[in-house]
Amino acid sequence: MPEHLTVLEKLKKDLPASIVVFLVALPLCLGIAIASGAPAFSGIISGIVGGIIVGYLSGSSLSVSGPAAGLSLVVLDAIKTLGTFESFLLAVCLSGLIQIALGFLKAGLLANFFPSSVIKGMLASIGLILIFKQLPHALGYDFDFEGDESFADLKGHNTFTDIWYAFQDYTIGAIIISVSSLLIMLVWDKKLSAKNPNLKLIPSALLAVGAGIFLNFVFSQFSPQLALGPEHLVSLPTEILKS
Repeated sequence: MPEHLTVLEKLKKDLPASIVVFLVALPLCLGIAIASGAPAFSGIISGIVGGIIVGYLSGSSLSVSGPAAGLSLVVLDAIKTLGTFESFLLAVCLSGLIQIALGFLKAGLLANFFPSSVIKGMLASIGLILIFKQLPHALGYDFDFEGDESFADLKGHNTFTDIWYAFQDYTIGAIIISVSSLLIMLVWDKKLSAKNPNLKLIPSALLAVGAGIFLNFVFSQFSPQLALGPEHLVSLPTEILKS
């Protein structure tokens, strides 16, 4: 972000962005912590450290930090190997000290030897994976959580065949909510907020989430056959949260 912008001008851009990041980061941090075999609250702490402390110390407006789903299996295996979650935290602290030492040694210069096409290809592949994984959910097909974290699921399907099966076992209510959410985001970003800059303070993603909740509530009250079942809703085990 340009340095010449005033605090108020920065806030106008940072506030709506922070709301969108919060909507994604909170359930992501909790989900990754639970999948890693760690206390759920540790996921929230990791999100705070990655988003505020690391973001502030990095000095970059483009850096991204926080819990990563790809490391959940690594963390789970490390906790099992070390025996306790406390031992794992000690190992993380030691690895952090090593990273700080490498930073002072300017070891980041090694990144100059990696072709930019590799980085762009990796980012593009992440985007494609997210799209392919979300298509079945958009159609109301949600068979196995593990299938969201890997290429294959417990039923022998994979990322591509799940899309095919989703078209065979779709849910009308889920499709209505998905299409409505996409339309709200497109119209809000391309039409309404473009004409009225003040509307940019309200993220379109937040409106889409609110619309989805409202539509499902309306379905449950007036058209139960369209309402989404518990398997399509975000839920966290209460016994894990209490830990």
